[in-house]
Amino acid sequence: MGFSVVRTRDEAHLYLELHPCPDCGTAEAPWQQALVDVDGELSISYNAVCPGCDAEREYLFGVPDRETPVHGWPTFGGPEPSDVLDAGQWLDVAERLVAAVPTDPAEADRALAIAQAAVAEVIKFVPDGLDAVPDEEFWTPEGRAARDLDPGRFRLHRLQLTRDAYSELAREVGAR
Repeated sequence: MGFSVVRTRDEAHLYLELHPCPDCGTAEAPWQQALVDVDGELSISYNAVCPGCDAEREYLFGVPDRETPVHGWPTFGGPEPSDVLDAGQWLDVAERLVAAVPTDPAEADRALAIAQAAVAEVIKFVPDGLDAVPDEEFWTPEGRAARDLDPGRFRLHRLQLTRDAYSELAREVGAR
């Protein structure tokens, strides 16, 4: 069957946040996680009843071949790029968070940590020897729209500058 592999719990939860209920648009849900057998394939199931409309929701993901080491928070994955979120979606997450950094220092730290990690995820889509994310790494309508807005944002040098700028912003917010 070949479900897309989710590398960590943090990646799964971000994916779920980005996919609100198709019936009512509610983003929050009391997700339950379980390992399940689907046609002989071990998979990860996230299921919930939507608090907005009582619709039953379930997402199935593949299990990684090896455990992803978790170092700090958030940890979205290992050295390989994501199978569940494309390069454009990752950068969109980072940019939306930075555009609306909360005033509360703890919430700001959380938002900026996610933004920095999301840009690091985009960088994983740039193969060795290339200087930009290849077009095939934008497989969702949302990801392609993010790329089409300004393709230059997906050049390796700009991604590295963005990551470093977000890191500097996090230091400044932490010094408040």
